[in-house]
Amino acid sequence: MREISTETPRVGNAAARSGPESPSRPSLATLPPDLAREGVRRLRIVAWAASGAYAFFILLGLFADVQRGRPSSRALELAASAIGIALSLLVIRLTLSDRVDARTILDAGLVYQVLSALVMAVGYYPFTTDGRIGGWSGVAVWVVTFPLLVPNTRGKVVVATIASALMDPLGALVHIAAGVPRPPLQEAVLAYAPTAIAAVLGIAISRMIHRISVEASRARELGSYRLVEPLGSGGMGEVWRAEHRMLARPAAIKLIRTDSQSGGSSREMQRRFEREARATARLTSPHTVQIYDFGTTEEGTFYYVMELLEGFDLETLVRQFGPLPAERAIHLLHQACLSLAEAHERGFTHRDIKPANIYVCHYGIQYDFVKILDFGLVKATGGIDAVDGTVTAVGTIAGTPGYMSPEMALGREVDSRADIYSLGCVGYWLVTGRAVFEGESAVEVLMDHARTPPPRLSERTAVPLPEGLEEVLLACLAKAPADRPQSAEDVAAALERVAVADAWTPARARHWWQEHRVAVADREEPTVAGPPAQKRRVGPAV
Repeated sequence: MREISTETPRVGNAAARSGPESPSRPSLATLPPDLAREGVRRLRIVAWAASGAYAFFILLGLFADVQRGRPSSRALELAASAIGIALSLLVIRLTLSDRVDARTILDAGLVYQVLSALVMAVGYYPFTTDGRIGGWSGVAVWVVTFPLLVPNTRGKVVVATIASALMDPLGALVHIAAGVPRPPLQEAVLAYAPTAIAAVLGIAISRMIHRISVEASRARELGSYRLVEPLGSGGMGEVWRAEHRMLARPAAIKLIRTDSQSGGSSREMQRRFEREARATARLTSPHTVQIYDFGTTEEGTFYYVMELLEGFDLETLVRQFGPLPAERAIHLLHQACLSLAEAHERGFTHRDIKPANIYVCHYGIQYDFVKILDFGLVKATGGIDAVDGTVTAVGTIAGTPGYMSPEMALGREVDSRADIYSLGCVGYWLVTGRAVFEGESAVEVLMDHARTPPPRLSERTAVPLPEGLEEVLLACLAKAPADRPQSAEDVAAALERVAVADAWTPARARHWWQEHRVAVADREEPTVAGPPAQKRRVGPAV
């Protein structure tokens, strides 16, 4: 079955009890990103509830006699409720945006809190014609419930809550300016005392809840790492952006839900991912993603820590910028061969080579540096460093149909030459921008890989190809493993022999990245809904 690629999570870290806050630790003066995202969801719910309440009061004012001896203007109250609905709908629209940072949305929510308090104060005048208290303002309830439901930093909550409470007497002044008699001072103090008390309670209780929430975030530790923000999720778990709590070194943490698949036991799933971590950690090629650590949480969730990468997977690269020049495709494929060559020598077959698992990144001072990700389907084939190969991936066929070798599609035994076939599919995608086979169903694609000769690359692109490149890739796509290049080194050597008119140099790579820096920057901030428009900074996919 198709492995689900993911993007980025955050891990809370314990803060020191004394001394300055470490930059890698969530502070009580800041809002953890996970709590901010949850706050956006709560703000949306509050805004929906408020808009419903405003609509109810409009209907009540139109069809019921609710004046009860109050001298306020019904038109003014109806206008205030209409403005409240408009404000609420604007906030709802903002919370649904994936272009605005969660903390910015919550700050806008504080403005909404204050303006809504003013709307409530204008919408209800609590005094009768003889100056007595005729009811209690809804602002008192608002200044308690809003900071409890919608989190923010302590200082901002205090300022917004006090400002909201002051909207109660300000609303009365609006009515007085409209010609309503001024109430006696004693009655005014009694009318607005509950709002003042509610503001104090709201501030105090919200501080307690904020502290508890931040401490809960701090408690989310995995070894020496804390989760910072989610990069993505898939069928088997999540990937988070993380930091080492002492070194402040960025990393990606893959969390595996061992009970997320129906096939196989949790123990089998855990053994599979332990094998992935161990296998990847034994590989030392700079073109293989590095594994820093792995383990199991107290709750039984398996995790491992890997380097955090900055760039694009090859699927995203082609989809966003189009097919690559042949010389650049050769440059990237050659680096992928170096990673696979070591893995094959050590007895590992990747079994899920595809564009989404090959990452091109800005790595140190190097541009267009390739990293192979996701050894989740790695198979040990008896090499010098082979680990236990008895654990198989869940399901009878594992991999991605569009990049699966004929022997995998037919359920036969595979070896490293299956990766050679998949790498040929990747090269085909890079040069043409199309998959080798594009059937309407996964079964149809698998059968094409097993039986149908691949279309020539020259039939899929109008761009002239350098002599020899098409032959190299079609050789990788041979149906019989014996007819393909027999090793990744053979593929690398064949690619080196392809003569290109204009080589892809480090200077050209740097120029491309600098030219597209805006597109890269647009993908930098992760979104809650998922990463189609974000820059992927990840390790292996989930």
